[in-house]
Amino acid sequence: MADKTAPWTKEVPTACLVLADGTVIRGRGLGAPGSAVAEVVFNTALTGYEEILTDPSYAGQIVTFTFPHIGNIGTNAEDIEDLNPAARSGAVGAIFKADVTNPSSYRASEHLDQWLKRRGVIAMSGIDTRALTALIREKGAPNAVIAHAPDGKFDIEDLKRQAREWSGLVGLDLAKEVTSGQSSVWTETPWVWNEGYAEQDAPTMHVVAVDYGVKRNILRLLAGLGAKVTVVPAKTGADEILAMKPDGIFLSNGPGDPAATGEYAVPVIKDLLETGIPVFGICLGHQMLALALGAKTVKMHQGHHGANHPVKDHTTGKVEIVSMNHGFAVDSKSLPQGVEETHVSLFDGSNCGISLAGKPVFSVQHHPEASPGPQDSHYLFRRFVNLIRERQGEPALAER
Repeated sequence: MADKTAPWTKEVPTACLVLADGTVIRGRGLGAPGSAVAEVVFNTALTGYEEILTDPSYAGQIVTFTFPHIGNIGTNAEDIEDLNPAARSGAVGAIFKADVTNPSSYRASEHLDQWLKRRGVIAMSGIDTRALTALIREKGAPNAVIAHAPDGKFDIEDLKRQAREWSGLVGLDLAKEVTSGQSSVWTETPWVWNEGYAEQDAPTMHVVAVDYGVKRNILRLLAGLGAKVTVVPAKTGADEILAMKPDGIFLSNGPGDPAATGEYAVPVIKDLLETGIPVFGICLGHQMLALALGAKTVKMHQGHHGANHPVKDHTTGKVEIVSMNHGFAVDSKSLPQGVEETHVSLFDGSNCGISLAGKPVFSVQHHPEASPGPQDSHYLFRRFVNLIRERQGEPALAER
């Protein structure tokens, strides 16, 4: 007979998020056990959680997903974005509203919980992610500790101390933590439905990509347009890059404070700009180019993270819906003479693109490769390839 005096069963929280201001948010833990200190941001994308969590630009960050149901299509080996999965670059933590369900997709090969454990990502569910998002919008992206303990035991005071004492992303060079260890050649082309990826076996140009935390789909799109892509580590010198005889130079996305990465990247980029070789930058690469041209970068209040951001291209007059992931931005007021602002965010007017007058050099803050996100800005890869083809004396491809 049941003991009628026994208390009702009460769930013990097995995860918590402790903010630097002392706020404690409790939930259900999943993924890897342990704790990690990082900056908390929110992402508004409805799909692509595996691509988001493996984007090296999220190193040093905990991602709060505003879409409530995450994990229902599981994970697979095709949708990762970091170049070296063994390095586990990308977000250190993830926050979901609803519990993760069993996967329901013919492409799924692993449950999200097991995938998070294998990659060492600490996660929690069962919290009001809309309230957390509103807090970030009001107060800015906070420093915090995310912790997962299956027994529900936490030293809250110590977690508060860790969150309070962490210096944050300003001044932090994270590109050196996620960059490639050595040069490599990339030949994989974009994914095709039910066919997967193919290989570029007849390149018509050579692009050297400086890896500050590059995403795979960027490299795939370049290869798909005829490029042999050589990926080099972030600290590769200009002489070494030029010895590879590139037809174009790509500056990749990546995490951390651009001013910190710029201490070694900017002198290299300045030397490369003297050659007349076409240059294209995305995200951190955009910020690196801007710094090399004499502009400045600033930390944003909450950053831009999502797949539904409107950006205007002043060169065409068109408005595009784009994917974004950045917490720093180029200060448009600091752009020197000869540097044109080509793209702006229609959310807040922040800079989203530049070009160098009279030179085959341009960059954008957003992610035209999407992954996840809309493909409105895929034309930018053709714009870059056409600068190379023009230099080669070849006819231009349609931007479309």
